[in-house]
Amino acid sequence: MVRADKGNLIGSWAFLIGVILAVILGLFSGATGDGIGNTMIIILVILGLIVGFFNVADEEVSPFLLSGAVLIIAASLGGQLMTDIKFVNGILEALLAIFVPATIIVAIKNVFSIARR
Repeated sequence: MVRADKGNLIGSWAFLIGVILAVILGLFSGATGDGIGNTMIIILVILGLIVGFFNVADEEVSPFLLSGAVLIIAASLGGQLMTDIKFVNGILEALLAIFVPATIIVAIKNVFSIARR
């Protein structure tokens, strides 16, 4: 995910900030037991959209989609399994808020790319 253009710089920062924010929010939501608030979920989704639009180069699409799909499945099933462990459940929920929109955007871009050929 390393490109020199300005769009990638924004996407790279969005990815880094999003993952760090997801872990921090997940930890705090686990400590309070309230879950992640709607505003924070919206912020994470927006960061995920930015990552999907700007951070994945053409040659990285397949590995990103495979990794994203595995992460989404593991986080979803892991979150259901670990509902009693609030810290882990909060982090997995926050990671889902980033990776679901990013993976959807990259998949849609890939479908359009394939259709253009």
